Amino acid sequence: MRAVQIVNLEGPDRALDLVEVPEPDGRHPLTQGEGVLVDVHAAGVSFPEVLQTRGEYQVKPPLPFVPGSEVAGIVRSAPDGAGLGPGDRVAAFCALGGFAEAAVALDFLTFRLPEALDFAEGAGLVLNYHTAYFALKLRGRLSEGETVLVHGAAGGVGTASLQVAKGLGARTIAVVSSDEKERVARAAGADEVLRSEGPWKDEARELGGDGVNVVLDPVGGDRFLDSLRSLGEGGRLVVVGFTGGSIPEVKVNRLLLRNTEVVGAGWGAYVMGKPDVCREIGAALDGMIERGIVRPVVGARFPLERAADALRLIDGRGATGKVVLDVER
Repeated sequence: MRAVQIVNLEGPDRALDLVEVPEPDGRHPLTQGEGVLVDVHAAGVSFPEVLQTRGEYQVKPPLPFVPGSEVAGIVRSAPDGAGLGPGDRVAAFCALGGFAEAAVALDFLTFRLPEALDFAEGAGLVLNYHTAYFALKLRGRLSEGETVLVHGAAGGVGTASLQVAKGLGARTIAVVSSDEKERVARAAGADEVLRSEGPWKDEARELGGDGVNVVLDPVGGDRFLDSLRSLGEGGRLVVVGFTGGSIPEVKVNRLLLRNTEVVGAGWGAYVMGKPDVCREIGAALDGMIERGIVRPVVGARFPLERAADALRLIDGRGATGKVVLDVER
């Protein structure tokens, strides 16, 4: 089958090759346990794959390897008791191996794809939306009527977080850097949109009525301190990632002043051994899909052989919504 491999650690421009590799045998690439074998129709592209081309991500398989953590497609085979069978349309988190014509995912990270969603939307469903629900509800304890501020609000995690927050009954404030990204954020459900180059911290405090309740931050970097300052009393800053490049530090006395919290939300590491949590999140998202609140925002689409272009777009922070590879057999 065709697949894209990372063959060196020289970055998106040089690290990828389109190759022919053997079909997967149904074993998961990380656990080696039996998984759900999926004929891939679309693969999601995310910031971790950019990091993997430079050897900077925490998952470091030996070279060469096939990257790609999430796919949508048709089940070819599934373990007994998985509740899935050949021909089922699914969205799945495979962790590795997604940039290929077939991939293997664990059964509890493979979800029936609602008829309302196509394969490209399915490829943006698991990683971003499960992360958003985990970060906002399970870690950030977001409640109905609260106000949440989302950084990187036009990206994959950002648009997912806006939609999930609306599904949880929250008021949403998006922080973006351009007119185009503002349009994307508003379409994803942002009630208010602020510019990252402007006085967004003060504006957010005013909109939240002396501060917001929750900040979701997949960016990190220089804006982290202002995110803390934008919180109201009892507010929670939920850390999802560091697409801005630098990892910030916090002086804990700042947390005392307004009784605020900094909360980590590492979805993948947490749920890998917790099938019930994965199914709980999947069921909650299914309800939001049925209500018309959740629908993944698909941005740029590339054929499999242009995976490097997809990674370069994300690396240059030019992506909006979910970047997807269309996989044609």
